[in-house]
Amino acid sequence: MALSPAIALAQSTAPAALADTQLADPTQEAAAKALMETLRCVVCQGQSIADSDATMAGDMRALVRQRIQAGESPIAIRDWLIGRYGDYISYDPPLSAATSLLWATPVLLLGLGVWIARASFRRRR
Repeated sequence: MALSPAIALAQSTAPAALADTQLADPTQEAAAKALMETLRCVVCQGQSIADSDATMAGDMRALVRQRIQAGESPIAIRDWLIGRYGDYISYDPPLSAATSLLWATPVLLLGLGVWIARASFRRRR
């Protein structure tokens, strides 16, 4: 019980300083925003880190802004985040053996729909 206040203070729920603070340079802020829109929140899973209110997304926004401010390129930051969290963090996963079914599914479903529609029209005649 005596450690409860210390534990509560150690688990800060406040996002990092740059999570919701825009960069002073409009060009850097635009680059950071564009990158944040392409990265998926690992907590929310359906939102980008730019849109998510999760603490983890705030930390990721702060990290993106810190690295952009330090002069790192958005591509390098994106590659680093993908290396750390995996391809899932990207809304545009690369084509690989693991993601081939993901990329092929829309084509397969479209083909299945055409096949079903054709069969349906044939029966009506």
